[in-house]
Amino acid sequence: MKPAPGGGGTMNTPSAEAAFRPQRRDAGFFGGAALVFGIAAAATIHGSLSMSMPWMRMPGQTWPEVVAGFLGMWLAMMVAMMLPALLPMLWRYRRALDGLGAARLEQLTTLVGIAYFCVWSAFGLAAFALGAALAALQTQIPGAGPGVPLAIGALLLLAGVFQFSRWKARHLACCRNGPVAGTLAADAVTAWRHGLACGLNCSYSCAALTAVLLGLGVMDLRAMALVMLAISAERLAPAGERVARAIGAISIATGLLLMACA
Repeated sequence: MKPAPGGGGTMNTPSAEAAFRPQRRDAGFFGGAALVFGIAAAATIHGSLSMSMPWMRMPGQTWPEVVAGFLGMWLAMMVAMMLPALLPMLWRYRRALDGLGAARLEQLTTLVGIAYFCVWSAFGLAAFALGAALAALQTQIPGAGPGVPLAIGALLLLAGVFQFSRWKARHLACCRNGPVAGTLAADAVTAWRHGLACGLNCSYSCAALTAVLLGLGVMDLRAMALVMLAISAERLAPAGERVARAIGAISIATGLLLMACA
């Protein structure tokens, strides 16, 4: 057992308890999640086709409009990418509140999800600031284009090394574990804190993969799909830490190859 994030109590490690054993009242939960995923995926695809330069201010646009547009796209993308991996975490939260009325359970589960994606929205603001600064720098430095493959290779190399770190292993374990029944209070404050804690742990765990997405192209659907598959694999596979290291090895090899060919 380990301390549960954002609400005290303890967490169970990945085991048969963490496996999906849906009950009849979970139908609305899974149906709602599928609907949210579909809407987010459609919005992400539309945004990737219409926002070719998310960091740049177009003629007639104000910076607040650019930031708002990017954050809307970022949130849709994060919901589409993270929801498959988040779903077991939300389900384990529901199991920890087993016995609660269905309507109240849906409300608290929704609150956990909102808090979780609020954390990712905050990281989106930081990503926009970094992306806008790098885009402005690239336009001001003549001949910077040929150095891009080298920079992406270095980013992949560092991301791969991160996958082997204790920091990664610790936060990945927090993402894979869930609270034990009876250890979380069934109130809005605890639900909000639990969602924030889960969002922080997951964003820390996914920091390297998110950086890879930014480097490869935040609006590139292929990059989104690859990162989503990597995150889902290390979160849902039985041996998540070994999967994370395998992803790290692939990232390191790819980075070295890009740097050698640059």
